[in-house]
This record gives sequence, C-alpha cells and structure tokens, in this order.
Amino acid sequence: MLQLFFNIFMHFDLLTQNSDSKARTGRLHTEHGTIETPIFMPVGTVGSVKGVHQQELRDDINAQIILGNTYHLFLRPGIEVLEAAGGLHQFIGWERPMLTDSGGYQVYSLSGRRKIIEEGVKFQSHLDGSYHFFTPERAIDIQRSIGADIIMAFDECTPYPCEYNYAKRSMDMTHRWLKRCFEAMNATEPKYGYEQALFPIVQGSVFKDLRKESAETIASWDAVGNAIGGLSVGEPDEDLYEMTELVCDILPVDKPRYLMGVGTPTNILECIALGIDMFDCVMPSRNARHGLLYTWEGTINIKNEKWSKDFSPLDETSGVWVDQVYTKAYLRHLVKSGEYLGIQIATIHNLAFYLELVKQAREHIQAGDFVAWKNQVTPKLSIRR
Repeated sequence: MLQLFFNIFMHFDLLTQNSDSKARTGRLHTEHGTIETPIFMPVGTVGSVKGVHQQELRDDINAQIILGNTYHLFLRPGIEVLEAAGGLHQFIGWERPMLTDSGGYQVYSLSGRRKIIEEGVKFQSHLDGSYHFFTPERAIDIQRSIGADIIMAFDECTPYPCEYNYAKRSMDMTHRWLKRCFEAMNATEPKYGYEQALFPIVQGSVFKDLRKESAETIASWDAVGNAIGGLSVGEPDEDLYEMTELVCDILPVDKPRYLMGVGTPTNILECIALGIDMFDCVMPSRNARHGLLYTWEGTINIKNEKWSKDFSPLDETSGVWVDQVYTKAYLRHLVKSGEYLGIQIATIHNLAFYLELVKQAREHIQAGDFVAWKNQVTPKLSIRR
C-alpha cells in the first residue's frame, strides 16, 4: 500500500541502537525544529499546558514539542479563530514543533455522549450539549486549520476490558478510516506554509493477533512516523509492555514510534527499552494539581504533614530554578491553601522531571549502559513518599 502524499522536509534519523535492548536514539526533523528522541511531550489540550507559561516550557522545562487536542480546540476557541490567528503556533506564541490528537481518544472518553457509525462519530459537546459530527475527512480538515507539524489519524480507541469481536470490528473500521485520512491529506494543502505529517495509529486492544494485523497494516502505509493507541486505558502493565513490544517488532525501524498516553516514569523507561521514541501523558501536570511530585527518589505527596517543616529545596539535584528556590514546606503551604502558584511550581517541577528522565535515557542509550541504568533507577521511581 503506497502513501498518497510525500513529505519533503520532515524525516527521522536513527542515531543509536543498543545491543542489550531495543532502546534507541534519533532525531525527528520538522520545519519548527528538531526533536531529540526518546522524547516526552507535555499535553496542552486547549492550547495551554495548564499552569505554565510558554517561556517556562521553553527555558525551564525545555519542552521540544507540545500537544494540542482537536476535539477541545474545535469547540473553543474554534477553527475560525485559529485560522484568523494563523494557526495554533501563532495563536499561543509557540515556535517549536507541535502535535495534535485527532479527537479519537475523546470519542472513547465520551462514551455516553456519542454514536459511532461507519461514516464517523456524532457526539455531544461536554461544554453546552451541542451536537457535532466528526468524520476522518473532517478530522484532517480541522487539523489542517490548527496547523500542528504532526497530526494524527482519526481512530476509535477501544476500552479495557474489551470483547474480541468488538476490538476486531473497531480495528477494521480504524483501518478504513485511515485510508480516508490519507486521501483527505492528499486532497488538501497545509494552510500556513509549512509541512504537516500524518501518523497512523495501531489498535487491537490486548489481543496479539489483532495488534499484529494492525501493526502490519499501519506499517504498509510507509508514513513518516507511526503511533500505538488503545493502551494505558486500564490494562495491567504486563499487557502494556507485551503489546508494545509486539508492535515495535513490526513497525519500521527507521520511523519514529509514538506510544500514546503513556505514562508513569517507570512505564516510559520500560517502553523505551522496547523501542518507543515518543510519549505523552497528562499525569505530570494533572498530578501536580493534586500535590504529587515526581522525583528520582519516588513520588512525593506534598500534602503530607511530614513536609510541613521541611525547609530543604524541592529537589537539590535539579537544574530547574523552582526546585532550588522553593522549599517543600512552602510548596505544601501553597498547595494546602489552594494558591495557584503552588500548582504552577509543582507543574514546572513535574514536567521538568519528565524531560530530564528522557534526556538521561538518551544519554545512557548513547553510552551503551541504558539497561543497567534503568534497572538501577526504576525501583526508586515507584516509591510513594
């Protein structure tokens, strides 16, 4: 199966591949900049990573790429506003690469507010109850208007647990929708003068034969990159790793692999070892709003009383200024008081930790000792403090 359009600029260079695991480093080149992989992508659902300025994303967190969401941006501020602004990059003042989710995951999460048919999905807005209809073609059109460098194919994310026959029907429809997505890409042009690449998505729930079939179908399109969806939806970690390894063994070696919605620091390191290059997850920012901080010594619940008189820095080893300036006791006071500054500090800390996690992973892959390093740090990452 041949892809119907060709990318001129966007491409992936595979740089390092370890012999003791499937971990690798690479560079994904886009017209908004180069992304060093493995990489974690902060989630900015409505054009904003909650509680963080774009300057902090650039300078403190060093985010190389961020995410937007088609469903949410379609509802507000709306496509007319984004087109008038010149796309989401211009609208939010972000000059680095960007990726948009097609809305397929929201189809999954709106189970009581949507109806799926072959043509597409009719859904009810969670904001005002209004009805809308997304087709694969419409999802591509909207993402053309948003203007992300990487856009995702419209798919159905199946729940867990899921009956085999349902997973099979859903996967087959996702593959048919993918063909329509590529045809829509071929029939349209980028709106803002730079290239966009479409990533197809592997589905199949936790069934090995379905995952294999889907991975082979997705690989046949020879896209710039490929994604793995339908995981991190409640299945055990063992299933997550088994499905990820199976799919990575099929997807092209010379194309980036994006594991959608994953996950904890341990999940990320284990999946890097299986050959994943790109990750996103709301956990670091969402959990920051609940006072949970990720550190190399485990997860801190800053609301716990034991931190009330701890005047040590948030993280003495971190290079991020908030970790040096603010103490655990002060952050606990802010979070317990409901002060927005507490959420901002915690979010910067968590996102910076995730970016440092993948940075160190890259360095150890390049040094050839990634597995030994992973096995040393992962036991501590799961500790709750």
